[in-house]
Amino acid sequence: MTDVTDLPLPWEAAEIMEVIPHRYPFLLIDRVIEIDPGKRVVAIKNVTANEPQFTGHFPGRPIMPGVLMIEALAQAGAVAVLSLPENRGKLALFAGIEECRFRRTVIPGDTLRLEITVEKLQRLFGRARAVATVDGEIAVEAVLMFIIPKDQSLAGGRATGSVDG
Repeated sequence: MTDVTDLPLPWEAAEIMEVIPHRYPFLLIDRVIEIDPGKRVVAIKNVTANEPQFTGHFPGRPIMPGVLMIEALAQAGAVAVLSLPENRGKLALFAGIEECRFRRTVIPGDTLRLEITVEKLQRLFGRARAVATVDGEIAVEAVLMFIIPKDQSLAGGRATGSVDG
């Protein structure tokens, strides 16, 4: 596995896929433009009309689903956390979402700027403040909680071991 943290910014899809496991059509970040591993990341999501969700959400009036904006923020946060040497090759999972507010619609042609600030990071648990903007206007903001399970096999969809270390 390449140590992408040694590579110059911006990171494009190839470098991002070295850090997180997401692949097309579910890789929702296109570029990382700033990173302080384990602390902060700024990423870009270019919203394009040919994305599969727009065929049904909504015909004739494409709007990016809020859950996909949250997922894009989570993937950016995962880049920050999983780029730490001790977390490389691991999987991070949602543990919760708080204080989520959608402020504007996002449509094809928009560029989402995803900014994540990690507020707390223990061995298995973390909390991050996440804000997505379009042209400086907040589209969505939330506090995201995540776990990095001890058991990375996730057999049966359940992680074993406690989240407290």
